[in-house]
Parts: sequence; C-alpha cells; structure tokens
Amino acid sequence: MNPTVSAARPGTIAQHAVEALRRALTSGELSPGDKVRQEEIAAALGTSLSPVREALAILEQEGQVTYLPRRGYYVTELDMDDLREIYELRALLEERAARRALPLLDEDALERVEIAARDCVEAVDGGDVAAELEANRRFHFGLLESPGQNHTLRVIRLLWDSTETYRAMYYNAPEARHEAIEAHDRIMDAARDHDADRLAAELESHRAEALLRLERVLTEGR
Repeated sequence: MNPTVSAARPGTIAQHAVEALRRALTSGELSPGDKVRQEEIAAALGTSLSPVREALAILEQEGQVTYLPRRGYYVTELDMDDLREIYELRALLEERAARRALPLLDEDALERVEIAARDCVEAVDGGDVAAELEANRRFHFGLLESPGQNHTLRVIRLLWDSTETYRAMYYNAPEARHEAIEAHDRIMDAARDHDADRLAAELESHRAEALLRLERVLTEGR
C-alpha cells in the first residue's frame, strides 16, 4: 500500500476504501454471505478502521453489505423475492428514464454508448469481469441519463448496486457474457433508430434474461 494514503484527507481515504471493497465484491473475493473483516481490510489499505467503517456505511446504504448487531458487516444475501422486486422496480423506472432520454440522445451521446458497448466486448474477450461490469453500467446509464431525472437515476443506481455482487457471479459464465453483447447490439439498433417502443422492449428482454440467470445463481448456491 502506498504510504502516502494515510496522510490523505479523511474523505479521500474513505473513498479509497469504498473502491477497494467494490473491487473485492465484483471480483468475487467477497461473495454473498461472507463476513467483511474490517481489520484485514484496514491492514491491506494501510489505514485505520475509521475510513473502512465509513466505507461500509456507504455500501450498507446501497444494499451491498448488511450490518448484524454484535456480529459485524456481511455481504448482502438476496432471495428470489428480493430479486423480483428489484427487477420489477427497475423495469418501471428504466422504461420511464429511457423514453425521456431517447429524444435527447444526439450523435455524441450515442457514440459514447457505442464506445461502452465496444468496451464490453473487449472485456469479454479478455475475460475481465470487473471491466465488463463497469462498461456495462456506462452502456445502460448512457441510454437513461437526461436532465430532470436526478431522483429517478439515483434510485436506479441504488437498485443496480444492490445486485452488483450477483451480477458479477453470473457474468463469470461465458454464455451470459456473449448473450449480453448480443442484447446490447439490439438495444443500440433501437436507440440509433430512435424507436422508443423497440428500445423499451429490448431493455425489458435484456433484464428478463438477467433475472433468470440471477435466479439460477441463487438456486445453485443453495
């Protein structure tokens, strides 16, 4: 660990801890149900427990970790009812966001989305799940973000965050990664055509397939 980290401003240290924990979650180093060992994380980061606890509080608000009294923090475990509720909420909010954003997507915005789609392909070819998750998020939110939707996008991000660990798990399956690329191509075609109904339908199909795979992850983990 860089020795200058401990001399940085507290907010910077906490953000560094958040990023380190996110990497552990998306890489599979921390899986649903695992205990988050704060002392080990602090030692690895070369910092005190305080910024690690601050980072865990942030991740708890996102639903990625859960605090159990007298036991500590654990990576959040979801059941199928949780997943279905999350994806039903995403369906409602993302269709609303996509329909509002689509008329405002100019050539520059569409190019950024296409770059994210290409980055997904490169990550799949390289077997880099963390990079694919990051590019996948840029792809989707590039189609959803537009002025006047701050609250909608904030809730959508929280819903995404709450399933990020599981999303990382199913992206470890090669067939899931390739299906996502094909879905992105169809979504991009609809966006390019500014066809709101087709875009909404393709996004819903993509979510439905993701939910099926997440349900399999939960079933196989029991």
